[in-house]
Amino acid sequence: MRAVPQFGVREAGQDYPDRPTAFALIVRDGQLGVVQVESRQRGRVIDLPGGGVDPGESAAQGVARECGEEAGLRVTVEAEPFARADQFFVNDDGWAHNSRGQFFEARVAAEAPELKVEDDHTLVWMPPQAALVALDREAHAWAVAAWLRRLERTRPNG
Repeated sequence: MRAVPQFGVREAGQDYPDRPTAFALIVRDGQLGVVQVESRQRGRVIDLPGGGVDPGESAAQGVARECGEEAGLRVTVEAEPFARADQFFVNDDGWAHNSRGQFFEARVAAEAPELKVEDDHTLVWMPPQAALVALDREAHAWAVAAWLRRLERTRPNG
């Protein structure tokens, strides 16, 4: 089994309990769906849609729920993650944790604005290479790079 990469830096004096998280790579018409987040601590940032997995739900269920809450999308999620990466992270409320990320490919099933509850998140479609550069979290950028590499390697004559 491959080691899971760890990103981010531990801030002195902070405890970083593990937090299961899941994120989606959603492609539509060659564009990658990302969320622009208005963060009090980090300013305006770009993240992959997703977040914490709630007790009792699978990572795939969690990422599907988060895509609705953050982006107003109903998505179908691949059964297994294509990558895993961890990141030390401190949210706007000052809660430090080690985001134990699973990254899934997903497809838009329907737009569902009634599911969107996170007003500080806005869905943005970007070319995958531009998203790779714009993503705030190192683990998210790493996952997009791994996904692009995987796509290229599975392409005929790739």
